[in-house]
Amino acid sequence: MALRPIDNALPTTPERPKKQAKLSIPIQTQKKPSDFGVNEEKKASPLPPPPPPADASVDYVSSEKLKPFEDPESKIQGLIEGLESKDWVKVCESLNDVRRFSLHHSTALLPILEKVMLILVKAMNNPRSALCKTSIMAASDIFNAFGEKLLDFTDSGAFDRLLLQLLLKASQDKKFVCEEADKSLKSMVNTIAPLPLLNKLSGYVNHGNLRVRAKAAVSISKSVSKMGVDEIKEFGLVKLLQMATGSLNDRLPEAREAARSIVFSVYKAFTENEDENPGEAWQSFCQSSLSPIQAQSIIKAVGSQ
Repeated sequence: MALRPIDNALPTTPERPKKQAKLSIPIQTQKKPSDFGVNEEKKASPLPPPPPPADASVDYVSSEKLKPFEDPESKIQGLIEGLESKDWVKVCESLNDVRRFSLHHSTALLPILEKVMLILVKAMNNPRSALCKTSIMAASDIFNAFGEKLLDFTDSGAFDRLLLQLLLKASQDKKFVCEEADKSLKSMVNTIAPLPLLNKLSGYVNHGNLRVRAKAAVSISKSVSKMGVDEIKEFGLVKLLQMATGSLNDRLPEAREAARSIVFSVYKAFTENEDENPGEAWQSFCQSSLSPIQAQSIIKAVGSQ
């Protein structure tokens, strides 16, 4: 009987193969010509691209490029309706029409100007930047066209509301809105006589918003710089100094600089006819007309000039 080799006596257990990492291999399918680029586009752009800015369709047209209407009489009939439209693009177009009327057909706009000003205030409050900026640009053209006539609208308070909104917009963080509001305030100062305008601005030097206070102080300073000695005295030396004292120590440099400018204008008006010891006369005037703290601030401001 033949013997088996000893190494075949026991069955050998085969070595268990090591597990290999499973790889998921996508099955290639035949694509239709119309399918090419579809999946790739989805992979590259998992989210739909953001829509273009809504304000992109609005052009900010300078006053010099606004042309007169061929038929202003018929165009004025639908102006209010356009300004009150729910379509903001239509409102922007109508605001530009207001600008064209102000520049070229101001007599046609005057009968409805008060209502237009109230609509401007509403548009400035709109969160859409294009609408806000266009309304501010319209305010600038209205100032240049009508000037002091705007002060006649006392029943509705249209001018007061417009002034407050411009001060608020000039205090915003949005640079392009702030700059446009600054331009409009400058147009206001250039076209309205200082005396009535100072009466409107004086209430804002104590506003709760420090930026509004600063913008008001700047406008007051520019108005005072236009005034002669007689006008300054007519408005009141003490009244102007009291308006300036609050801003001399304000937190914003813009307000402090404007206040110093106001004080120095008053100082020049006071000392114009003081031939002997104008400095002593000035100190005596301040100490007799103002509180000790106010007088000290005013005297110090003049000494720093």
